[in-house]
Amino acid sequence: MRKWWPLAAVCLGTFLFLLDTTVLTVALPDIGDDLSAPLPALQWVVTVYPLVLAVSLLTMGALADRHGARAVYVAGLTVFGLASLACGLASDTGVLITARAVQGIGGAAMAVTTFALIGAVYRGPDMGRAMGVFGAVTGLAAAVGPMLGGVLTQYLGWRAVFFLNLPLVAVTVALSLRVLTAGRPDAGIRVDLPGTVAFAVCAGSLAYALTRAGEDGWTSPAALGLPALAALAFAVFVRVELRRSAPLLDVRLFTRASFSAVMTCVIASTAAFAALVYTSLCLRSGLGLGPVRAGLALMPLALASFVTSLIGGRRLHGKPPRVVLSAGLLLNGAGCALQAGLRADSSAASLAVGLAVTGVGVGLTGPVMGTAVFAAFPAERSGMAAGAMTTFRQLGQTLWVAAFGVLFQHGGGPMADGLNRVLVATAAVGVAGSVLAWFSVAEPAGEKDALPPARRDHTGSRPR
Repeated sequence: MRKWWPLAAVCLGTFLFLLDTTVLTVALPDIGDDLSAPLPALQWVVTVYPLVLAVSLLTMGALADRHGARAVYVAGLTVFGLASLACGLASDTGVLITARAVQGIGGAAMAVTTFALIGAVYRGPDMGRAMGVFGAVTGLAAAVGPMLGGVLTQYLGWRAVFFLNLPLVAVTVALSLRVLTAGRPDAGIRVDLPGTVAFAVCAGSLAYALTRAGEDGWTSPAALGLPALAALAFAVFVRVELRRSAPLLDVRLFTRASFSAVMTCVIASTAAFAALVYTSLCLRSGLGLGPVRAGLALMPLALASFVTSLIGGRRLHGKPPRVVLSAGLLLNGAGCALQAGLRADSSAASLAVGLAVTGVGVGLTGPVMGTAVFAAFPAERSGMAAGAMTTFRQLGQTLWVAAFGVLFQHGGGPMADGLNRVLVATAAVGVAGSVLAWFSVAEPAGEKDALPPARRDHTGSRPR
């Protein structure tokens, strides 16, 4: 039994940082009312966490190699806990958004070290069991997030959503220091600060431009100027990475059709989760549901995703990734199309079937996405592949929330109309991603292990 304590320490941290991507979904209206926050500010409360997490992932792998995976993991937990305390005590949206950004830094430190920490302890059959439990925990975090957020918000207030993290962080830090392998630091590893800054400016400018466009229109100075800044920052990022011997991301890989296709599919797969932000807002503020009822209304997606991940991970092992990925993205789109058509007098039950279908799609794409990504990378770049997948997934969620905010606010009218526009767009993304996956995603060269061997790529810490 003692040999599974390291897995428990890693799974607890993973559960925490993933939970904070979904637990706020039904609490947003209460945050808006309490802090007098407009919709653009609430968008940033949601998007700044995955945005900073995505940007920070590019450097946290290098820091883990330099200082040791356990040290970075525990530091990330500590930062995450302190930021959660600041979120719970926030007196205005500026403080809350800043604290959420710091949470993202801590979350990145946890996310990038998980595979290295598991790989340092488990081998052979134990590795398979460990990764199975780890996958179930990631699905569980998504499944319980909306319901847990609803219960806490309704009975204890939205601040309890953040305060809940504090005892869990304390337990995880204590357990991690006791049972996790310390690893071997390598002071020779260098952090690519210029590349990180350029990537952060590019992603942040795009997200902020979309947010301002939703509030002020596409002719506003911010909506016109910030995309140009993002393009300039992207050009700088490409130039910096091309000149590095150990880049954060080998941008030359984008010349491969299979690589570009699978990264696009990673981004497309996050659209359904981004749409949940606006589904929740419509349920709470449009249809007048309380936090618990809104959380219950979203459960068909979460439960269908969790069950499909558990069953599909075993039943679909060895199936061509492009087939499973294409089917999953198509179901994402079909589910969102079934949800569209909501009216101001509709009931939450009218969304149930569509949410469940979307959940099945999400459950299919999750387990197979890693296989598709690793097939698109050279075998010796598996560490970079893991980091790129997580980075693009978080970045995609950030940009979709910002982009859907433009559609949600466009033209005014009832919230249900805005949600329908978001759902139609999400359905289109799912269908387009499905077609792209079917024709362009590469097949793996051969059977791969559940956990590919990590190298010292700076987007994923090596096992110790």
